[in-house]
Amino acid sequence: MTIKQKMPRWSKITLKVVGILIGLILLIFSALALYVNSNKKSLLETITQKLNKNLNGTLTIASMEPTFLRGFPGVSIKLNNVVMKDSLWKNHQHTLLDAKELEVSVNTLALLKGTIEIKKIGINDAAIYLFTDSNGYSNTAIFPKKDKSKKPKDDSSSSPELGKFTLSNVSFVVDNQKGHKLFQFDIYDVKGNLDYLLLGGWEADIKLKALAKSLAFNTRRGSFIKDKLLEGPFKITYNDDSGIVLIAPNTLNIGKDPFIIGAKFDTSKENTDFTINIETKNILWRNASALLAPNITVKLNMFDLKQPIHVYCTLAGNMGPGGDPEINVKALIKDNVLTTPGGVVENCNFTGFFTNSYIKGKGINDENSAIKLFSFKGSYAQIPFSIDTAFINNLNKPIATGLFTSKFEIAKLNNIIGEEMLKFGKGTADVKLAYRADIVDFMLAKPFVKGVVDIQNADVSYVPRKVNFKNTAISLNFTDHDLYIKNIRLQSGKSVVSMEGSVSNFLNLYYTNPEKILLNWKIRSPQIHLGEFIGFLGTRKPKAKKRSKRSNFSENLNELFEKSQVNMNVKVDKIYYNKFLATNANADLLLSENGIAIKNVNVKHAGGAVSLNGSIAQKGSTNNFKLNATITNVDIKNFFYSFDNFGMKTLTSKNLRGYLFSKTSISGVISDKGNLLPNSLYGSIAFDLKKGALLSFEPVKNVGKFAFPLRDLDNISFTNLNGKFDVRGQKITINPMQINSSLLNMDIAGVYSMSTGTNITLDVPLRNPKKDAEITDKNEKRARRMKGIVLHLLATDGEDGKIKIKLNRNRDKTK
Repeated sequence: MTIKQKMPRWSKITLKVVGILIGLILLIFSALALYVNSNKKSLLETITQKLNKNLNGTLTIASMEPTFLRGFPGVSIKLNNVVMKDSLWKNHQHTLLDAKELEVSVNTLALLKGTIEIKKIGINDAAIYLFTDSNGYSNTAIFPKKDKSKKPKDDSSSSPELGKFTLSNVSFVVDNQKGHKLFQFDIYDVKGNLDYLLLGGWEADIKLKALAKSLAFNTRRGSFIKDKLLEGPFKITYNDDSGIVLIAPNTLNIGKDPFIIGAKFDTSKENTDFTINIETKNILWRNASALLAPNITVKLNMFDLKQPIHVYCTLAGNMGPGGDPEINVKALIKDNVLTTPGGVVENCNFTGFFTNSYIKGKGINDENSAIKLFSFKGSYAQIPFSIDTAFINNLNKPIATGLFTSKFEIAKLNNIIGEEMLKFGKGTADVKLAYRADIVDFMLAKPFVKGVVDIQNADVSYVPRKVNFKNTAISLNFTDHDLYIKNIRLQSGKSVVSMEGSVSNFLNLYYTNPEKILLNWKIRSPQIHLGEFIGFLGTRKPKAKKRSKRSNFSENLNELFEKSQVNMNVKVDKIYYNKFLATNANADLLLSENGIAIKNVNVKHAGGAVSLNGSIAQKGSTNNFKLNATITNVDIKNFFYSFDNFGMKTLTSKNLRGYLFSKTSISGVISDKGNLLPNSLYGSIAFDLKKGALLSFEPVKNVGKFAFPLRDLDNISFTNLNGKFDVRGQKITINPMQINSSLLNMDIAGVYSMSTGTNITLDVPLRNPKKDAEITDKNEKRARRMKGIVLHLLATDGEDGKIKIKLNRNRDKTK
C-alpha cells in the first residue's frame, strides 16, 4: 500500500509567493527592456548630459545599446565610440579617452526615477592618454578640482559612485613632457572592485595583466621594465582628506620574476609625490639589470652574479619636473660567483648599498651617487681576500676607496700576473692595504694604496732576466706618497743579499712617468757570486703574442722594473765572478732602462786595491761598457788570472810576477753570458810594475836562446817597469818604452795584434845589465845602457801564426 505524504500548507504558500515574485521581476525586466529600447535616444542624451555636467571639455558617445543579460537584474548599457577631449584639445591633439566600447551598468530603481547611478563600468578596445605639456598644462584639467569647502547642494549634483570596473585591451599612457616622464602600458586585462569609505575615500581590489612599454621617470635616461609583462593583484586605498593613495605590499610578477611592491602617492601635492618600495628575494643579476634603464643596464651587464640575489629598492620622487627619482638599493649577496671586467671572484659575500642622492641637498645625479659594499669577502684566482668597507662615489668620475686584506700562499700570484715576468714558488704573503682608485670602464685604475705587504720564505724567479731567488723576504710599506721597502732577504744560489730602500712619490710616478722613479737601495751581503746575476746582462725574454686581460698588471709591473731607475749603495764582504775575487767592496750603482752607471767602486783584490767608475749600456744581447780604473799594488799574476789574461794568449798570468799600479780608461763589450767579446776593447792603459818578473815568456826566449844563451831566460826581473798601451780592438799599440831587466835592456814600440798585424820594433843592446849593477849614478847608468852592440829586431806574424823575431833591416838609420 502506497502512502501519499501531503506537502505542508506553508510550503505551498512559499512556492506560490516565490513564483509570483519571479514572474513580477520578469515582468518588470521586460518592461524595462521595452522602456530602454523605446527611449534609447533620450537615455543617451541623459547619460551624455550627466557625464558632461562637470567636465571642462567634451564627452561624446556615438551610440548606445542595452545589454540586459550582462547586468541582470540591473540595466547594462553598451556605449560605442566614446571620446573624451579637454577644452584645449585643438592645441595639443592628445585625446584623453578614445574607447570603441564602454559598458555601463546602472541601478534599475534609479533609472526608473530618471537618474543615473553607475554600478559597474567596463572599458574595451580603448586608448587612455594623460598628457602634460612643457608648461605644465594637462588634459586631465577636463576634470575640475573639487572645492572641499563647499558641500553638494543635493544628491543629483554628486558624482556617480562606481562599484566595479574592468579594462580589456586598453592602451594607457602618461606623457609628462614637463617632467620628462613617460609611462605606457598595454593593458590586457584589469578587474577591480571599489568600496567607498564612510569617512571619505575608497578601497579597491585590482587584478592586473599588462605589458609595460615604457616606465621612464626621465625620458633622457630611458625606460625601466621595458617590454616586461606585469601580472598580479593590488589593494589600493584613497583618502579624500589627505589625497594619499596607498598601494599595500603584494606580489607582482614582472616578467618571470616575482616582486613584492608597495607604494604611496600624495595627490594633494601639485606634482604628486610618490614612494615605491620593491623587494625580490630570488632574482638573477642579468634579470634584474634588464628591468632598469638602458644606460644603467649596459653598465651593469659588465658584471654578473651566478646565483640569485636578494634586493630591496626604494624609488622616491614626484611627477613634476626634476629628473630622476631618488633611488636607494640594498642587495644581499651570499656564496656567489662574481664576474667582473677584471676577473672572477668566487665564494663572494657582501651587503651592497646604492644611492643616487648620497649628500642631501646636492641633487639627484651621477655626481652625487654612491655605492657601499660591506663585509666583502671572496677569492680571486684562488687568493682569498676581504674588504671591510668598499666605497665608490661620483659615478660620473667614480672613485673607489676601501681596506683590502689578504693572506695567501704566494705561488697563487702566478694565476694573476702569469709567469712571463715573475714566477713564484713557495712562500706566504700577508697584505693589508687601504686604497683609493679611479674607476675606468668599471676597473680600478691608478690605485693609491697605504699599508703593508709582507712576503716570507718565498722562491721567486725574475723570468725576463733568468734570475732566481730562494727564501726571499720582503716588507713593502706604502705611505701617502712614498714606498719603503724593508727586511728584504734575497738568496740566489750561494749569494745572500739583505736590502732596504725607498721610493719617493712612488704611486704617482708609477702611473705617469715610471722612467722617473728612483729607487734608493742599501744593499749588504756577506758574499755575492756575480755569475748568478748574469741574467741582467742578457736579452729580455720576448713578450708572448697572446696575453690575457689580467696580464695588464704584469705588463705594468714589468714596465716599472725596466724603466725605473735604481740608485744602489752596495757593501759586500766578498764578490766572486768566475776567477775573480774581491773583498770589502763598496759601490754606488745607478740602474736605469738603458744600463748601469758605476760610481765610487772600491774593492780589495789580489793584495791591493781597485777603484773604478764607469757605465754599462745594454743593447740587445750585448752590453757596452766604459771603465776608468785605478789599480794600486795589485799582484799582477792574480790580476791577469782573474780577468782571463784580458783575452791575450801569448802573455798570461803564468808569465808575470810583481805588483801593479795602473790607471786605465777603457771600453768594451760583454756578451749576455758575461764574457768579454774578442777585439772589443778600446782605450788606454798606463801601468807601473814594481818588483816585476817575466817568467818563461816564449817570444823573449826565442830571441834569447840565440843572442844570450848563457843568461837566465826563464826568470827576467824588473826593478821598475812602466809604460802605456793604447788598445784598439785586436791591436794594442805599445808606446815607446824602456825595459830594464836582469836579462837585458830593451827599447820597445809598435803594435801587438791578437790576430794578424803584429809589428813591434825592439832595440836590444847585447851588453849584460849585470856589468852596470854597481853603478849608482843614474845619468851614467842611463848613458851606458845602450853602449856596445845593439840588435835592431822586428817582431811580426809568422806563417804558423806565432810571432817571429827577425832583424829589422828597414830601420830608419836616423833614429
